[in-house]
Amino acid sequence: MSNTTGPVGWMLRGAAAGAAGTTALNVVAYLDMALRGRPASSTPQRTVERMAETAHLSIPGEGDRRASRVEGLGALTGLVAGIGVGGLFGLARAAGFRAGTLLTTATVLVSTNGPMTVLGITDPRTWSRTDWISDLVPHLAYGAVVASTMDAFDRS
Repeated sequence: MSNTTGPVGWMLRGAAAGAAGTTALNVVAYLDMALRGRPASSTPQRTVERMAETAHLSIPGEGDRRASRVEGLGALTGLVAGIGVGGLFGLARAAGFRAGTLLTTATVLVSTNGPMTVLGITDPRTWSRTDWISDLVPHLAYGAVVASTMDAFDRS
């Protein structure tokens, strides 16, 4: 079947793999929060705020309503990144390129942490070992699920 699936089909398969990977990432991150009692990261919301500021856009509302919008937009940025990276790997698969877990993990790490670093929201050079593990392990789950899902699509 993989020989007859075109680029759009592979992009959609990749997006589905990205959605599965994003779910795995979220599960691992939420388990970490539950087990260690750590709070959710505020970096997605701070990124949305900085992006809006940089683009000279305002996020409507005041108080809790505005904060809820920013929180929702922050969560959506993670979903868009995870599904989008999966879609890109699907297009790469259509061209014959097979990415494994480590390359997929590295790509999603850069696509999520890169903008936050450029915008001055975070600086990975200052992270502790625990910070790195807390960020790397969920992204590794993403990479493993995306890579294995794409491989399963090859076999279908």
